[in-house]
Amino acid sequence: MAAATPSGPVGPTGWRFALRALRHRNYRLFFGGQGISLIGTWMTRIATGWLVYRLTGSAILLGVVGFAGQVPTFLAAPFAGVWVDRWNRHRVLVATQTLAMLQSFGLAVLALTHITIPEIIGLSVFQGLINAFDMPARQTFLVDLVEQREDLGNAIALNSSLVNVARLLGPAIAGVIIALWGEGYCFLMDGFSYLAVIVSLLAMRRLPRRARPARAGMLTALREGWNYVSGFAPARALLLLLALVSLVGMPYSVLMPIFAGTVLHGGPHTFGFLMGAAGCGALVAAIRLAARKSVRGLTRLVPISAAMFGAGLVGFGLSRWLWLSLPLIFLAGMGMIQQMASTNTILQTVAGEQMRGRVMSYYTMAFVGMAPWGSLLAGTLASRIGAPHTLLLNGTCCLLGAAWFMTRLPSVRAAIRPVYQELGILPELTRGLEAAAVLTTPPEE
Repeated sequence: MAAATPSGPVGPTGWRFALRALRHRNYRLFFGGQGISLIGTWMTRIATGWLVYRLTGSAILLGVVGFAGQVPTFLAAPFAGVWVDRWNRHRVLVATQTLAMLQSFGLAVLALTHITIPEIIGLSVFQGLINAFDMPARQTFLVDLVEQREDLGNAIALNSSLVNVARLLGPAIAGVIIALWGEGYCFLMDGFSYLAVIVSLLAMRRLPRRARPARAGMLTALREGWNYVSGFAPARALLLLLALVSLVGMPYSVLMPIFAGTVLHGGPHTFGFLMGAAGCGALVAAIRLAARKSVRGLTRLVPISAAMFGAGLVGFGLSRWLWLSLPLIFLAGMGMIQQMASTNTILQTVAGEQMRGRVMSYYTMAFVGMAPWGSLLAGTLASRIGAPHTLLLNGTCCLLGAAWFMTRLPSVRAAIRPVYQELGILPELTRGLEAAAVLTTPPEE
């Protein structure tokens, strides 16, 4: 006799499980629109770096432009987080994406006519202000796009996969376009790519209505967010490590034109290959994270990933051959995205709805806001000790940061365990506690 098959719905398996967040219509729209737009964004990043290096040949100015594009995010993100918690996230994203489109068209017009370094810096500052609102809104908006909370981690990982597919394709396309027609056409294509995400946002239906929090004063709301991230051990340790890695590690991309042109004796194609290799590593990491069944285990993956990133940077700084540099920067890209996406997933899982925008604003500060100071530091160091020695030093700092986090891991796990239990992420622990409660409860008289 054939065995009876279990009744009830059967969840997705195999590759369908890794793509389970795409079951949600609004997330599919967002995923598709972002996919096109992010390719254009990476084209602009590559074109901006190459344009500045071509016009000036200065490592310091590469750092200054990177600083100008990201320091507004560092300064404005805490305030933006309060407003994201109060405003409609969908409308915020429509506004930020429209402004970013206008910024790219402005950059294209100037680059195709006559552009100066002050103009590049000014437009970079404008984009940084846009990002201060766009990033916390985009991160928290993912919660509104998936109906089941258990799909949130998968949605974040797929979003990271999307970023890194764009990171793979964007630099490769930009390298070809720069070599054939110049940087201005990269900016122009980026401007048109924003139409895809704007259309996808406008096509969404039945977005959840969130209760608006009480309108406390700005200083009170800021204090609440700060007290949460500084007082909760997991948030504090995760954000400190991410801030360190962003400060000393993330600015490696600012120095890539120097490695491509001077260290490895290549051109824009070499630049594109290096950034593409980092994107491949990041994509592999994001796919691995998408295939995970649960947020459990991510706290240990965070320091391991930071150590991978640091080791890749150290090796890349020592390499003088393209065939060796490509796998090393692949390793660095893999470690970077594993740490970033794991930190994002943990924070979004444990943060309450009323606090989510502020928590993710501090995540934005740590991930994006620290990078401008690192860009300035990297550019200054590279002008004095050279780009290879700069990456050697920065990678070593990442390794030390990973070692520090490992010493904090027991307290992080102890603090996060009750939250996971309350959310049902540790069902066996919940069942054990319930059973213990039953055994120790005295019988009723």
